[in-house]
Amino acid sequence: MPKLISAILSAAALIGATGMTAPVAAAPTQARATAAAEAQAASFGIPGPRTCFWARGPHSADPYINLAYPDANVFYWAAAFSIPEGAQLSIEGEFAHSRYMSFISYDERGRPIESLADYLIAPRGDDDVNPYVAGNRRDSDKRDYSVRILPQTPTIQRSIGERGVPESDNVLNAPPYGGGQQMVLYRIYLPDDGTGPSAGVALPKPIVTLADGTRLEGANACEALNTSQPLALTPDAIGIPPGVYRELVNQEGRPDTWPAKNPGEWFIQLDRESLLGIYTGKINEDARRSEGGFYPNLDNHYIRTVVNRKHGPIFFVRGKAPTTPNTFAGDAKMGDGELRYWSICSNQGISNTRVNDCLFDEEIPVDRNGNWMVMVSREEDRPRNARPECGIGWLPMAEDGDGLIDEDVTIVQIRHMLTAPDFPHSVQRVEKQALLQEIMGPYMPRTGYMLTNQAEAFFPCFAGLSE
Repeated sequence: MPKLISAILSAAALIGATGMTAPVAAAPTQARATAAAEAQAASFGIPGPRTCFWARGPHSADPYINLAYPDANVFYWAAAFSIPEGAQLSIEGEFAHSRYMSFISYDERGRPIESLADYLIAPRGDDDVNPYVAGNRRDSDKRDYSVRILPQTPTIQRSIGERGVPESDNVLNAPPYGGGQQMVLYRIYLPDDGTGPSAGVALPKPIVTLADGTRLEGANACEALNTSQPLALTPDAIGIPPGVYRELVNQEGRPDTWPAKNPGEWFIQLDRESLLGIYTGKINEDARRSEGGFYPNLDNHYIRTVVNRKHGPIFFVRGKAPTTPNTFAGDAKMGDGELRYWSICSNQGISNTRVNDCLFDEEIPVDRNGNWMVMVSREEDRPRNARPECGIGWLPMAEDGDGLIDEDVTIVQIRHMLTAPDFPHSVQRVEKQALLQEIMGPYMPRTGYMLTNQAEAFFPCFAGLSE
């Protein structure tokens, strides 16, 4: 383990000092910036909106930028910038038409600093409505907000992963790193049906007020913020370096399925040491929750398991479903639930960090007792009954497995977002790895491996059968 950490920290020091370089042109006028962005999107073939501030994105499943384990039903944009000395930065926009949105700041290793979740953002005017507060209307056309970004470390740590009192001073702390760079990610979870990646509103815009009172918007604000600067990230910010990952997988004396087990073994997300601990056995039980991923969302808490189809081509997961609001069809009011959102995802390895696909709460089949089942396999192994009308969800495995070493490896991950204060079985309630089963109880996922014909025989499809 010391050798692995040493390899990461050595590489981190090198890249953290030099920055990750990329050729970027100086900020042009607004018209030229728009034309340049459109031309760039066309030339690279990456769909989705972006601006000179939110230039890095959208991140999601293919065909978007698929990196750092995005949820396939979510869109993320990143902004790298530096607030000028004595200046102030505000982000102004409209609340998105979606299940969730947030602004979260990060350091150079992709570790979250602070989250400003949607329900904490006070509307800008007296007539504006925050649609993310339970009971509020989601269809109001008055939905403006303004958030201040401060270049400092938070003095008080907000609670993470749990819904609290919907109040805020509309401030996000984004301390500089790597010579003055700051980073904020803007997230939209589950845009309402038909609203597109930005969920029916424009991407929020930066407003810079210089020390002398000059107000800058658009391309002028981006130029003042130096949003085209190279990233100053460590090599493990968006994935475990390939050499380190290879060393983790190919440990002497371990079976060729390591660390996948049958049934699967689930791990809560702690810090980066504990993420590597899935392979080494070293878990830091005292670590802050949800730091060990790649630009993780502080409002989510995660569990994950390593799957290896050498145990069997079909990996199944079963459990009890938490309740959530229903928003995808555009409900007029925001509902409540045990969680704001949950999903199950099939991913590649912790070096590749691509998502294969995800199922979100509203599209996961749930029986009359509140239980669900999802099967994970390659397309050619998919059981014919692994479909919603038969009460079984399905997720794909990638043909190249972890995307680097083992074509049989998949990472399955479950997200729980913003638990209700009175829900005792969420991932957020699991403070120690050893308490996972005890705390989650019936909501704890149960797993196993099967052959395709076994899956079809053991779980008959009752849809359409005569009485």
